[in-house]
Amino acid sequence: MAISVDIDLAYEFEVKAKAADVFAVLSDVPVSVSHFPKVEKLTDMGDGVYKWEMEKVGTAQVNIQTVYASKYVSNKTKGTVVWTPVKGVGNALVGGNWKITDNKKSTGVALAIKGTVDVPLPGLMKMIVGPVVQGEFEKLVDKYIANLIKKFGGEV
Repeated sequence: MAISVDIDLAYEFEVKAKAADVFAVLSDVPVSVSHFPKVEKLTDMGDGVYKWEMEKVGTAQVNIQTVYASKYVSNKTKGTVVWTPVKGVGNALVGGNWKITDNKKSTGVALAIKGTVDVPLPGLMKMIVGPVVQGEFEKLVDKYIANLIKKFGGEV
């Protein structure tokens, strides 16, 4: 039995770096992911598809490892990086997008992530585990954004 936990996050921030520099980092999946905390392994599966394997979280007796793959498509003209879930890989489906806006003296960055993580625990645990998984995912994304803001010379 597994519990499905939905993830739905959205962020907007503005950085000092040029839009082209921000796009260069965010559209290069391995470079972008190098700023994401607790990634155990990132595997290039070809054709823009990357498999993420996160570090295990929890205790020795009860732990969760999130594994998933997404297909990435970048569009420099639109300033977007979009990823869609790849079914049949791991225990999660994760999609989302970056939107990069050139504000001349700064760069606007918007991130949206939607996904579902399947946790191998009894349904009775959903009330407890759901918020924990969502909170952990949110903490990781918060740290990721903080790392990117630092990389891009700080917020405006």
